[in-house]
Amino acid sequence: MSLGEIFLWELMGTAVLTLMGCGVVANVTLRKTLGNNGGWLLVNFGWGFAVFAGASIAEPAGAHINPAVTLGLAVNGQVAWSQVPVYLVAQLLGGTIGATLCWAAYKLQFDTHDEPAGTLGIFSTGPTVRNSPWNLVTEIIGTFVLVLWIIQTPGSGRGDDGAFSFGNDALGYAAVAFIVIGIGASLGGPTGYAINPARDLGPRIAYALLPIRGKGSADWGYAWIPVAGPIIGGVLAGALTAVLPAT
Repeated sequence: MSLGEIFLWELMGTAVLTLMGCGVVANVTLRKTLGNNGGWLLVNFGWGFAVFAGASIAEPAGAHINPAVTLGLAVNGQVAWSQVPVYLVAQLLGGTIGATLCWAAYKLQFDTHDEPAGTLGIFSTGPTVRNSPWNLVTEIIGTFVLVLWIIQTPGSGRGDDGAFSFGNDALGYAAVAFIVIGIGASLGGPTGYAINPARDLGPRIAYALLPIRGKGSADWGYAWIPVAGPIIGGVLAGALTAVLPAT
């Protein structure tokens, strides 16, 4: 597969991921929606199936849709380092585009929301208790679980073209929805489980640029944690799987 094709599929897959993922949070958060106050479980399920949709679309490129996954696979030797920059740029741009489309879908609800300064959480994550070292640890652990599962789950591996893609022998990409829902339900409470730098940084950039009435700060002081934590967690998972016995 050419670098241009990788870029296109990863961009589209990540855009759908953030369109649907940010969309479920908007549906729960904004007042004049049918999903208002739908709760944490609805957010978990929405994000889980957003990952399923994005991964399914990005399947031709290996369905990474996450820089932590790409870097973990590169460390593991499953992805060529020469392809990594293309994946990362496509994912970040896709995350920004998807979040912008989410805003467009909910434009009227943003305009009439009674707490516009508190809308950053629709786009990006934040801690319930702010403590940078421990917030970082939380993101590392959650992403480690995700990337370890992706690399080790039966069905993941190199296809006939030599490219790595993940899935499950029985469930295919639907299985990733369950692991993301599980991570959100069990480990997502402290920081909102970014577990994906493009999912957080792309929408944060969109939030900073979009003309949202009365919006608050993009909280750039925290923005490095949902980038660094997932990268560290993904690299650790890739390094561990590189030394584990072959299955």
